[in-house]
Order: sequence, then structure tokens, then C-alpha cells
Amino acid sequence: MAGPALTVWYNTRCPVCDAGITRQKRRLIAAVKAGRIEFRDINPEPDALARHGASLEDIRRRLHATDADGRLLVGADVAIAVWKATPGEGWLATLFGNRLALPLTRLAYDRFADLLYAWNRRNGRW
Repeated sequence: MAGPALTVWYNTRCPVCDAGITRQKRRLIAAVKAGRIEFRDINPEPDALARHGASLEDIRRRLHATDADGRLLVGADVAIAVWKATPGEGWLATLFGNRLALPLTRLAYDRFADLLYAWNRRNGRW
């Protein structure tokens, strides 16, 4: 069997990230069970994406994923890929991932991720 179409790396130490991924796992249970999508905690495997130039802190700051071809996705692009795979959430990918909205989506995601990262660091969750 080929690897998953999408492997999402996230920080389980962040309660917001962990809750969001837990929700997505529930929505994507069939895809997870079939091995089409995988969610992985970066903390036990801090060098997992080093070959892509992504550090542990990069992944704690923003979602990262690899697709079936080994390409790296970061931040809002990961969210859009997950929405595309999630039943009933494709409209979110269309709305926020279209060529006009995508730059604003990326900017908003990055600012939120920066705030969340700072909050986690202040609270010792890194």
C-alpha cells in the first residue's frame, strides 16, 4: 500500500491545536482508518521534517503536512488540504483557498498562529 495522501504534523502540547486535530480526526475517521490521511504529533519525532528544512519550532508554530508526493505544505495550505478531504468542509477550502482569498487566508492564519505560539510559550507548552 502507498503512503497516506496527506500526513499532517502538529503540536499536541498546544490545547487549541490538539482539540482542532481531534475534531478533524473524528470527521475524517474513514480516511484515517483507510490510511489516506494521517495525523502525527511532532514532539516524539522532532526531526521528522528536517529534510524539508522545517524545525520543531516551525511545526509548533504552524501546521505542516506532506502530500503523497512528499511535497511540504505549511500553515493555511494544510488547513485547506484537510478541509478538501473532510466531508462537508470542501466549501471552506473553496472559499478560503481560491486564488483571490488565499493570500488573505495565509496572512490571517499566520497572524493567528503567531499569537497562539506566543501564548503556548508563555504557558510553558513548547
